[in-house]
Amino acid sequence: MITIKRVAGALGAEIGGVDLSQNLDGAIIAEIRQALLDYLVIFFRGQNITPAQHFAFARRFSVPEEYPMLKGLPDFPEIVEVVKLPHEKINFGGIWHADTTYTPVPPMGAILVARELPPYGGDTIFANMYMAYETLSEGMKAMLSGLKGYNSSAKADANKTREDRLATLGKEEAKKELIGIHPVVRTHPETSRKVLYVNFGHTARFENMTVEESAPLLNYLFAHQVKPEFTCRFQWSPGCVVFWDNRVVQHNPVNDYHGFKRVLHRISLRGTKPC
Repeated sequence: MITIKRVAGALGAEIGGVDLSQNLDGAIIAEIRQALLDYLVIFFRGQNITPAQHFAFARRFSVPEEYPMLKGLPDFPEIVEVVKLPHEKINFGGIWHADTTYTPVPPMGAILVARELPPYGGDTIFANMYMAYETLSEGMKAMLSGLKGYNSSAKADANKTREDRLATLGKEEAKKELIGIHPVVRTHPETSRKVLYVNFGHTARFENMTVEESAPLLNYLFAHQVKPEFTCRFQWSPGCVVFWDNRVVQHNPVNDYHGFKRVLHRISLRGTKPC
Protein backbone atom coordinates (compact mmCIF):
# COMPACT_ATOMS: atom_id res chain seq x y z
CA MET A 1 0.00 0.00 0.00
CA ILE A 2 2.94 2.31 0.66
CA THR A 3 5.86 3.04 -1.65
CA ILE A 4 9.45 2.65 -0.48
CA LYS A 5 12.50 4.30 -2.02
CA ARG A 6 15.83 3.39 -0.51
CA VAL A 7 18.12 6.38 0.01
CA ALA A 8 21.49 4.78 0.86
CA GLY A 9 23.17 1.41 1.04
CA ALA A 10 23.50 1.35 4.83
CA LEU A 11 20.06 2.48 5.96
CA GLY A 12 17.20 4.84 5.22
CA ALA A 13 14.16 4.89 2.95
CA GLU A 14 11.59 7.46 1.85
CA ILE A 15 8.01 6.32 2.32
CA GLY A 16 5.29 7.52 -0.04
CA GLY A 17 1.61 6.91 -0.66
CA VAL A 18 0.52 7.72 2.87
CA ASP A 19 -1.04 10.75 4.59
CA LEU A 20 0.02 10.85 8.24
CA SER A 21 -2.76 13.28 9.13
CA GLN A 22 -5.30 10.47 8.65
CA ASN A 23 -6.32 7.65 10.95
CA LEU A 24 -4.40 4.93 9.13
CA ASP A 25 -5.69 1.38 9.11
CA GLY A 26 -3.80 -1.45 10.76
CA ALA A 27 -2.44 -2.87 7.52
CA ILE A 28 -0.68 0.40 6.63
CA ILE A 29 0.70 0.76 10.16
CA ALA A 30 2.05 -2.79 9.88
CA GLU A 31 3.77 -1.91 6.58
CA ILE A 32 5.33 1.18 8.12
CA ARG A 33 6.56 -0.82 11.11
CA GLN A 34 8.11 -3.40 8.78
CA ALA A 35 9.78 -0.64 6.75
CA LEU A 36 11.24 0.74 9.98
CA LEU A 37 12.67 -2.69 10.85
CA ASP A 38 14.02 -3.16 7.32
CA TYR A 39 15.51 0.31 6.75
CA LEU A 40 16.02 1.53 10.37
CA VAL A 41 15.13 5.15 9.60
CA ILE A 42 12.23 6.17 7.38
CA PHE A 43 11.39 9.56 5.90
CA PHE A 44 8.01 10.99 4.96
CA ARG A 45 7.91 14.14 2.83
CA GLY A 46 5.06 16.56 2.13
CA GLN A 47 3.16 15.89 5.34
CA ASN A 48 1.11 18.55 7.12
CA ILE A 49 0.33 17.27 10.59
CA THR A 50 -0.71 19.00 13.78
CA PRO A 51 0.75 18.11 17.20
CA ALA A 52 -2.42 16.11 17.88
CA GLN A 53 -1.94 14.12 14.65
CA HIS A 54 1.77 13.68 15.43
CA PHE A 55 0.81 12.20 18.81
CA ALA A 56 -1.92 10.00 17.31
CA PHE A 57 0.47 8.57 14.72
CA ALA A 58 3.21 7.93 17.30
CA ARG A 59 0.94 6.03 19.67
CA ARG A 60 0.19 3.45 16.95
CA PHE A 61 3.74 2.13 17.44
CA SER A 62 4.33 2.42 21.18
CA VAL A 63 3.50 4.58 24.20
CA PRO A 64 4.73 8.19 23.78
CA GLU A 65 7.00 9.20 26.66
CA GLU A 66 8.07 12.51 28.12
CA TYR A 67 11.71 13.47 27.62
CA PRO A 68 13.51 13.39 31.00
CA MET A 69 15.41 16.65 30.50
CA LEU A 70 12.96 19.17 29.03
CA LYS A 71 9.34 20.16 29.43
CA GLY A 72 7.14 19.39 26.44
CA LEU A 73 4.31 21.34 24.83
CA PRO A 74 1.58 22.47 27.25
CA ASP A 75 -1.12 20.34 25.59
CA PHE A 76 1.22 17.47 24.69
CA PRO A 77 3.99 17.10 27.29
CA GLU A 78 5.34 14.14 25.31
CA ILE A 79 6.20 16.45 22.39
CA VAL A 80 9.49 18.27 22.93
CA GLU A 81 10.60 21.23 20.82
CA VAL A 82 14.10 20.73 19.44
CA VAL A 83 15.12 24.33 18.88
CA LYS A 84 18.13 26.37 17.86
CA LEU A 85 17.64 30.15 17.88
CA PRO A 86 19.43 32.56 15.54
CA HIS A 87 21.82 33.88 18.20
CA GLU A 88 22.82 30.42 19.45
CA LYS A 89 26.01 28.69 18.31
CA ILE A 90 25.42 25.20 19.68
CA ASN A 91 22.57 22.99 18.51
CA PHE A 92 20.60 20.69 20.78
CA GLY A 93 21.97 17.14 20.68
CA GLY A 94 24.59 18.13 18.14
CA ILE A 95 26.87 15.10 18.59
CA TRP A 96 26.64 11.44 17.64
CA HIS A 97 24.28 9.68 20.04
CA ALA A 98 21.35 7.35 20.57
CA ASP A 99 18.56 8.99 22.57
CA THR A 100 18.57 8.80 26.37
CA THR A 101 20.62 5.64 26.81
CA TYR A 102 21.30 7.08 30.27
CA THR A 103 17.88 5.76 31.36
CA PRO A 104 17.18 2.17 32.48
CA VAL A 105 14.80 1.66 29.54
CA PRO A 106 15.74 3.87 26.56
CA PRO A 107 13.15 4.64 23.84
CA MET A 108 12.53 2.17 21.03
CA GLY A 109 12.32 5.02 18.57
CA ALA A 110 11.54 8.65 17.94
CA ILE A 111 9.38 10.57 15.47
CA LEU A 112 10.57 14.04 14.49
CA VAL A 113 8.46 16.62 12.63
CA ALA A 114 9.86 19.70 10.87
CA ARG A 115 8.19 22.91 12.07
CA GLU A 116 10.60 25.70 11.07
CA LEU A 117 13.73 25.23 8.97
CA PRO A 118 16.73 27.39 8.05
CA PRO A 119 17.18 28.31 4.36
CA TYR A 120 20.09 25.86 4.18
CA GLY A 121 21.88 23.36 6.39
CA GLY A 122 20.57 21.52 9.41
CA ASP A 123 20.72 18.05 7.84
CA THR A 124 20.68 14.99 10.10
CA ILE A 125 23.05 12.04 9.67
CA PHE A 126 22.04 8.54 10.77
CA ALA A 127 24.25 5.49 11.37
CA ASN A 128 23.52 1.74 11.35
CA MET A 129 24.70 -0.10 14.48
CA TYR A 130 24.02 -3.55 13.00
CA MET A 131 26.73 -2.82 10.47
CA ALA A 132 28.99 -1.34 13.15
CA TYR A 133 28.83 -4.63 15.07
CA GLU A 134 28.93 -7.00 12.13
CA THR A 135 32.10 -5.46 10.66
CA LEU A 136 34.11 -5.91 13.88
CA SER A 137 36.67 -8.71 13.98
CA GLU A 138 35.74 -11.94 15.71
CA GLY A 139 38.32 -11.15 18.38
CA MET A 140 36.75 -7.77 19.09
CA LYS A 141 33.26 -9.30 19.22
CA ALA A 142 34.52 -11.83 21.76
CA MET A 143 36.13 -9.08 23.84
CA LEU A 144 32.92 -7.01 23.91
CA SER A 145 30.65 -9.94 24.72
CA GLY A 146 29.51 -9.65 28.32
CA LEU A 147 30.73 -6.08 28.81
CA LYS A 148 28.28 -3.43 29.97
CA GLY A 149 28.38 0.28 29.25
CA TYR A 150 27.88 2.92 31.92
CA ASN A 151 25.75 5.58 30.25
CA SER A 152 25.43 8.97 31.93
CA SER A 153 23.39 12.12 31.32
CA ALA A 154 26.33 14.12 32.67
CA LYS A 155 28.91 13.60 29.90
CA ALA A 156 30.34 17.03 29.18
CA ASP A 157 29.95 17.03 25.39
CA ALA A 158 26.26 16.13 25.56
CA ASN A 159 25.61 18.50 28.45
CA LYS A 160 27.01 21.41 26.46
CA THR A 161 24.47 20.87 23.67
CA ARG A 162 21.59 21.15 26.17
CA GLU A 163 22.61 24.32 28.01
CA ASP A 164 20.49 26.81 26.06
CA ARG A 165 17.29 24.74 26.30
CA LEU A 166 17.79 23.72 29.92
CA ALA A 167 17.96 27.38 30.86
CA THR A 168 14.38 27.94 29.68
CA LEU A 169 12.64 24.55 29.62
CA GLY A 170 14.69 22.32 31.91
CA LYS A 171 13.02 19.87 34.27
CA GLU A 172 14.13 19.31 37.85
CA GLU A 173 15.45 15.87 36.82
CA ALA A 174 17.94 17.57 34.52
CA LYS A 175 19.93 18.70 37.58
CA LYS A 176 20.64 15.09 38.59
CA GLU A 177 22.85 12.54 36.87
CA LEU A 178 20.76 9.86 35.21
CA ILE A 179 22.44 6.49 34.68
CA GLY A 180 21.68 3.53 32.44
CA ILE A 181 23.87 0.42 32.44
CA HIS A 182 23.36 -1.63 29.30
CA PRO A 183 25.06 -4.43 27.35
CA VAL A 184 27.73 -3.16 24.98
CA VAL A 185 26.31 -5.64 22.48
CA ARG A 186 22.52 -5.82 22.72
CA THR A 187 20.10 -8.03 20.80
CA HIS A 188 17.34 -6.23 18.93
CA PRO A 189 14.07 -7.44 20.47
CA GLU A 190 12.21 -7.71 17.14
CA THR A 191 14.88 -8.88 14.70
CA SER A 192 17.19 -10.81 17.08
CA ARG A 193 20.20 -9.22 15.36
CA LYS A 194 23.16 -7.98 17.42
CA VAL A 195 23.74 -4.24 17.82
CA LEU A 196 26.83 -2.32 18.96
CA TYR A 197 25.22 -0.36 21.79
CA VAL A 198 27.61 2.33 22.97
CA ASN A 199 27.51 5.96 21.84
CA PHE A 200 29.75 9.01 22.09
CA GLY A 201 27.04 11.20 23.61
CA HIS A 202 26.25 9.12 26.67
CA THR A 203 28.56 6.12 27.20
CA ALA A 204 31.13 7.27 29.77
CA ARG A 205 32.95 4.02 30.55
CA PHE A 206 32.56 0.28 30.88
CA GLU A 207 30.96 -1.04 34.05
CA ASN A 208 33.58 -1.89 36.73
CA MET A 209 36.25 0.03 34.83
CA THR A 210 37.50 3.59 35.13
CA VAL A 211 37.01 6.29 32.54
CA GLU A 212 40.73 6.21 31.77
CA GLU A 213 40.81 2.42 31.37
CA SER A 214 37.74 2.48 29.13
CA ALA A 215 38.73 5.40 26.91
CA PRO A 216 41.04 3.69 24.37
CA LEU A 217 38.52 1.01 23.43
CA LEU A 218 35.50 3.30 23.59
CA ASN A 219 37.19 5.91 21.41
CA TYR A 220 37.96 3.22 18.83
CA LEU A 221 34.33 2.06 18.87
CA PHE A 222 32.96 5.61 18.63
CA ALA A 223 35.04 6.27 15.51
CA HIS A 224 34.20 2.88 14.00
CA GLN A 225 30.44 3.34 14.48
CA VAL A 226 30.16 6.38 12.25
CA LYS A 227 32.22 5.37 9.23
CA PRO A 228 30.65 6.96 6.13
CA GLU A 229 29.65 3.59 4.70
CA PHE A 230 27.44 2.97 7.75
CA THR A 231 25.50 6.23 7.35
CA CYS A 232 22.91 8.16 5.41
CA ARG A 233 22.29 11.92 5.39
CA PHE A 234 18.83 13.47 5.29
CA GLN A 235 18.08 16.95 3.97
CA TRP A 236 15.00 18.37 5.66
CA SER A 237 12.26 20.26 3.84
CA PRO A 238 8.90 21.65 5.00
CA GLY A 239 6.45 18.87 5.87
CA CYS A 240 9.10 16.24 6.61
CA VAL A 241 8.56 13.57 9.25
CA VAL A 242 11.38 11.22 10.28
CA PHE A 243 10.98 8.00 12.28
CA TRP A 244 14.06 6.09 13.46
CA ASP A 245 14.67 2.91 15.44
CA ASN A 246 16.63 4.16 18.45
CA ARG A 247 17.64 0.61 19.36
CA VAL A 248 19.91 0.31 16.34
CA VAL A 249 20.37 3.84 14.96
CA GLN A 250 22.51 6.74 16.09
CA HIS A 251 22.06 10.25 14.75
CA ASN A 252 23.89 13.56 14.57
CA PRO A 253 22.21 16.87 13.63
CA VAL A 254 24.63 18.99 11.61
CA ASN A 255 25.24 22.46 13.07
CA ASP A 256 25.86 24.52 9.93
CA TYR A 257 23.13 27.18 9.93
CA HIS A 258 24.23 29.87 12.38
CA GLY A 259 22.03 32.96 12.35
CA PHE A 260 18.83 31.08 11.54
CA LYS A 261 16.11 29.42 13.57
CA ARG A 262 15.34 25.71 13.37
CA VAL A 263 12.41 24.07 15.17
CA LEU A 264 11.50 20.39 15.16
CA HIS A 265 8.98 18.49 17.30
CA ARG A 266 10.04 15.13 18.74
CA ILE A 267 8.13 12.27 20.36
CA SER A 268 10.02 9.42 22.00
CA LEU A 269 8.42 5.98 22.10
CA ARG A 270 8.64 3.57 25.02
CA GLY A 271 11.08 0.71 24.54
CA THR A 272 12.15 -2.40 26.41
CA LYS A 273 15.16 -2.96 28.65
CA PRO A 274 18.24 -3.72 26.50
CA CYS A 275 19.52 -7.28 26.78
